[in-house]
Amino acid sequence: MSNSTTNPNVALIRKLDEILARFGELENSLNDPAALVNHQQMIAISKERGQLEPVVQRYREYQQAVDAAEQLKELIANRANDPEMAELADLELPEASAKAEGMMENLKDEFLAAEDNAVNSFFLELRAGTGGEEAALFVRDLFEMYRRYCELKGWRYDVNDFSDAERGGLKEVIINVKGQGAFRHFRFEGGGHRVQRVPETEAQGRIHTSAATVAILPELQDVKIDINPKDVEEFGVRGGGPGGQNVNKVETGWRIMHKPSGIQFKMTEHKSQAQNKERAWALLRATLYEREMAKQHAEHTASRKAMMGSGDRSARIRTYNFPQNRLTDHRLGGEGGGEKNFNLDQVIAGNLDSLIGALIELDKQQRLENL
Repeated sequence: MSNSTTNPNVALIRKLDEILARFGELENSLNDPAALVNHQQMIAISKERGQLEPVVQRYREYQQAVDAAEQLKELIANRANDPEMAELADLELPEASAKAEGMMENLKDEFLAAEDNAVNSFFLELRAGTGGEEAALFVRDLFEMYRRYCELKGWRYDVNDFSDAERGGLKEVIINVKGQGAFRHFRFEGGGHRVQRVPETEAQGRIHTSAATVAILPELQDVKIDINPKDVEEFGVRGGGPGGQNVNKVETGWRIMHKPSGIQFKMTEHKSQAQNKERAWALLRATLYEREMAKQHAEHTASRKAMMGSGDRSARIRTYNFPQNRLTDHRLGGEGGGEKNFNLDQVIAGNLDSLIGALIELDKQQRLENL
């Protein structure tokens, strides 16, 4: 292909050429059993090939579309040799060029989403911040907002652990979310969420400000986190659900604590204690992995200004203003300054597509600029 030197998406084309070459290497390995060391290697190669295949297929289709447009341009350039064919090419070129451009936009989405789509299970942590009971009520609102969003999308939403507050709120809650594309849409939710509203107990109608933090922890099956068993305390506990649901009188739940980090979780999602123990360990590994990745990310990007940030829980990413029915995402201001607002009633009801769509588009622009 000759277009990679003139195409405005040079960096992306280069990355896609690398993926195409890697895909060819994987196919050659699978077609040559003698080159495979063992069955596990074959499984790993097959899995990597499967992850790359959608991007490779779209890239090959794009290459064909670009070649078709280039052939039309050549006919037009050689008009003197065949005027009739050049006239037909004049008519067909706009549609052919538009088709190639549309495929490039789809390729960008496919390429950038590939890594996110490899994660089909993650933990969503919601914790009350400053604001006491009002902050806990805000966590309950976020819990319901995300639950409704998952229902609309058809994603699984399972409560793993929770801590009730006195007035019906939640001090903290951990949810396991599963579903194709779910992580791609939730990955921008990590950070500080601020709410401004008049509490039910406020007699004079004064607006209070409270906060909550959200963390997104991908459950990566292939990640190996070495944990010394001596550093872990674990034991059975009674199960239950938010608001006193399904309370068990037997110890079906499991509590785990990692002493060096102070991280501890209680799992009560399953009726089987063995399953709860397995999920507790999965969450511990995901949390330790997320901490290590955040540390490495901070080291590599300390000097880079990124609007999306690194998902730092201390960063305020969003404000929920109930009196004005306005949700403001502070990352969506753009180059011209200002901030983008959304209808709060719609968002709280679980209709997050316009908000998350804007964040995905911003992320797309930034990641392409940094290829």
